[in-house]
Amino acid sequence: MSKVVQIRDVPDDVHTALVQAAKAEGLSLTRYALRELERAARRPAVTRHNADVIDRVRREVDVQVPRIDIVDALQEGRDRIEA
Repeated sequence: MSKVVQIRDVPDDVHTALVQAAKAEGLSLTRYALRELERAARRPAVTRHNADVIDRVRREVDVQVPRIDIVDALQEGRDRIEA
């Protein structure tokens, strides 16, 4: 069953930015906020998955790449997709 989430005390500038972002994507503020909350909720699972992939690749490939470099590259790719 769906739940209701209410957020109080949202600063005016944050509210304005969210409304503008939603409008730019042709979404209501509610739909936009729900989408962003869904993305935020998936991040820990994605992070764990990425760490597992990094560990597996390190074991299988004889090249040392710092984890932070890989994570940064993944984030850059996600940022491009979300933009």
